[in-house]
Amino acid sequence: MIDRRQLLTVVAGTGIGTPVFHRALTGLLQDEVPENRSKVTPDMVKTAEWISGTEFSEEERAEIAKSINRSMRDWDKLRTQELGLEDLPALHFQPLTGAPRQAYAVQRSVNPIESATLDLPSSEEDIAFLPVAELASLIRQKKISSVELTKLYLGRLEKYNSLLNCVVTMTDDMAMKQAKQADREISAGRYRGPLHGIPWGAKDLIAVPGYPTTWGIPQFENRELPYTATVARRMHEAGAVLVAKLSLGAIAMGDRWFRGMTRSPWNYKLGSSGSSAGSASATVAGLVGFALGSETLGSIISPARRCGATGHRPTFGRVSRAGCMPLSWSMDKIGPITRSVEDCALVFAAIHGYDGLDPTAHSWPFSWPTQRDFSGTKVGYTKQRRRRRATEDGSENPNEESSRADLEILRQMGCELVEVQLPEEQTEWVLANTIDVEAASVFDEMLRKGETEGWNTWPGTFREAQFISAIDYFRIQRRRRQLQHKFEEVFKDLDFMVNGNDLLITNLTGHPSVVFPVGYREAAGIKTPVSALITGHLNDDDRLLAFARAYQHRVTAHLERPPLDEMMSKKTAEEAAKEAAGEEKPSDQPPTPDPGN
Repeated sequence: MIDRRQLLTVVAGTGIGTPVFHRALTGLLQDEVPENRSKVTPDMVKTAEWISGTEFSEEERAEIAKSINRSMRDWDKLRTQELGLEDLPALHFQPLTGAPRQAYAVQRSVNPIESATLDLPSSEEDIAFLPVAELASLIRQKKISSVELTKLYLGRLEKYNSLLNCVVTMTDDMAMKQAKQADREISAGRYRGPLHGIPWGAKDLIAVPGYPTTWGIPQFENRELPYTATVARRMHEAGAVLVAKLSLGAIAMGDRWFRGMTRSPWNYKLGSSGSSAGSASATVAGLVGFALGSETLGSIISPARRCGATGHRPTFGRVSRAGCMPLSWSMDKIGPITRSVEDCALVFAAIHGYDGLDPTAHSWPFSWPTQRDFSGTKVGYTKQRRRRRATEDGSENPNEESSRADLEILRQMGCELVEVQLPEEQTEWVLANTIDVEAASVFDEMLRKGETEGWNTWPGTFREAQFISAIDYFRIQRRRRQLQHKFEEVFKDLDFMVNGNDLLITNLTGHPSVVFPVGYREAAGIKTPVSALITGHLNDDDRLLAFARAYQHRVTAHLERPPLDEMMSKKTAEEAAKEAAGEEKPSDQPPTPDPGN
């Protein structure tokens, strides 16, 4: 049934009368019983005239009533027509230098850089934390089988999920079948590439038949989708082994889902951030070889920062979203979450390219390895907004740039540093309403039915989005195009951007970024990851990844392991003490605010 907001939209859409007249007539319609609400009479128009101080002829009143009744029937008809997830909008976002949308062959050229002969580590933990490139070498040399590696990761998922709450569904049966197939093929000399036989985890908005795809909400806890997401299919074609569907915040918001909050592997009392909460947590904890996540406005970058993972948010359109939960058709991206930058490159090589299902997905050549010498590279940076550090004599140091470790590393790499001023981000947050409007469209039917339990704060956001007119939505998109040109003007003479406050901007423009840990802050014996963020040019993902890898090889933070067993013991002791004292177990703390979708 059409509601007050829609009634007001219809009445105002006639272009007749004043805003007061529109509200008066809408109020009269709302006073009608539901079965009569779609009938506007000339007498109602006349009453609204009196309230608003306007005046129409009898003929005009009849025409107004007829026009509004016709519009309301059209709106009711539109809203009762069913729309499936496969019914994409007719309009599609395209970055400024996007490739043509054509079905040319996907060019994949990939060889791990770390290809030296390796000895199999003696402990399972040492094996579990190896990067994909080294796991691939061990599997190819038959020093470990895919079945052995898969059992190892399945065991770690079972053991540590009670600490991290990162698993929605274990896929044991599928995993063992895929692992056995991988071993048979490798033994027969049919090696598919560096992901062959490597166990991985899928953010639970990626559809895989035979298992639930929950999107993090209780309404879909047992829902199975009948199709395979393109990225899951490409993982299978690469020979990777799916061991688990991993948690995401409800409808891709934050780290809280229908079984609670996913935890950071460095601090079990802290959420892992989101919404690729489980993908980042499980990867850093050594529970999977790698994972896939998604980002609309921070959902790869934010949990990677919180957990100390390496994440790659690709150029918009480089990876198909077909078969994945739509949140914002013009902003959603799928990308890898791994333990090293090179692992991101190996995974991205397998999933990128045109598929004929996602109209925004395009093919663009990708090769790995690529350029390694970055001396003379121009890197942009912005001054950080924080208190200036004091000099040895206690006075303030006006030259904060000299104390920034990130810039010092870039100097050691021979880069040329260029200070830049980004487009004023504070004025651009209104553009994030793009997500609210598009997501409200996806979930409109469930919202109207009141099926919103466990949706975090989405219901209020979706209701507010109902008041954004089509005209305002298109005004936002026109402003978004202006932002693209502004950012391109800033970026045109640079090769990369480091640690810019550009998360919103680059998600709106479609630029790729790579995030990875560079160190840790420590307080009360607890480590908190500190990360670097590097942004590259559109469709220049291979060079961006190569540059990020060169940077990452000058730090060692990505090699550190979280103290999982120590935290397990501490958590168990705390719960036992509370139980002995007759106290309830502590509930999850409220999710920490972050972009998270």
